[in-house]
Amino acid sequence: MDKRRTAAAFFLLAAALLILLALNLNLGSIRLSPGEVWRVLTGQSTDLSAAGIVRTIRLPRLIAAAVLGGALAVSGFLLQTFFGNPIAGPFVLGISSGAKLTVALSMILSLSGGFLLSSAGMILSAFLGAMASMGLILLISGRAKSMAVLVICGIMIGYICSAVTDFAVTFADDSNIVNLHNWSRGSFSGMSWESVRVLAPVTAVCLILTFLLSKPMGAYQLGEVYARNMGVDLRRFRVELILLSSLLSACVTAFAGPISFVGVAVPHLMRRLFRSRQPLKMIPACFLGGAVFCLLCDLLARTVFAPSELSISTVTAVFGAPVVIWVMLSRRKERA
Repeated sequence: MDKRRTAAAFFLLAAALLILLALNLNLGSIRLSPGEVWRVLTGQSTDLSAAGIVRTIRLPRLIAAAVLGGALAVSGFLLQTFFGNPIAGPFVLGISSGAKLTVALSMILSLSGGFLLSSAGMILSAFLGAMASMGLILLISGRAKSMAVLVICGIMIGYICSAVTDFAVTFADDSNIVNLHNWSRGSFSGMSWESVRVLAPVTAVCLILTFLLSKPMGAYQLGEVYARNMGVDLRRFRVELILLSSLLSACVTAFAGPISFVGVAVPHLMRRLFRSRQPLKMIPACFLGGAVFCLLCDLLARTVFAPSELSISTVTAVFGAPVVIWVMLSRRKERA
């Protein structure tokens, strides 16, 4: 029964992913028929405009949305495992905002100096910001008596980082720097094949390394004493967990800006869907769930008020925030 439920859940996610991939290729400010999209993908179309829309704009964007959405959900799952709480996530704890701050400052400095920051430089800058925020969270966690205090402190760190970022972007003189405002609100627009060629391998390596941690992660979920008795080096395990979570979150922020609630909502939804906390199931489930969640939100962001486009965080907040409220209320009932 458990294997059937798992297979059915994965089939449901895969089907939703395929449907959303097709819809993201067809729909937008300019609608294309499924037949036209197929002809473009197979090289049979003579419409240069449709070919440009599909191959240059929509295809790299949907790949980036799927990969980065999955990365963000896995990052949230790692943080929730580390802190032992389902409302921990890169955005809630201020990690995404810290990455956003360092990327924005690095881009402003590079553009002021007359050169563009490379994709690798953006990821490195975001990673340093994420690690700095994580360091503050870890310091606070040593003194905080409850997870609620830690979450509130994380939210405050996020607000501070966002305020400094907005201040820097608002008073920038260069027109290219001013365009960072859209990125700072979260968006998959402007994704190119160059971006995909960088973010996809980084995410793939992180996912492989995360999957290799499945066994010690499962032991850690049963308690530190149990994990230690099973031979898990807790200090090394925690460092690896923090590094992988920060790198996944940094990759997302570097290319798409801060995206809210995905890292919190998706892992919890996947736990309810699969009725399991096992990392061997949850890691691929979170990746697929994050991809589906972000593809759906990006589709709505592009089409609801087309040709105007909403920021991706606006849409993810609409769907993700109620999940967080539901999690908090359900945990309160369980404790009562």
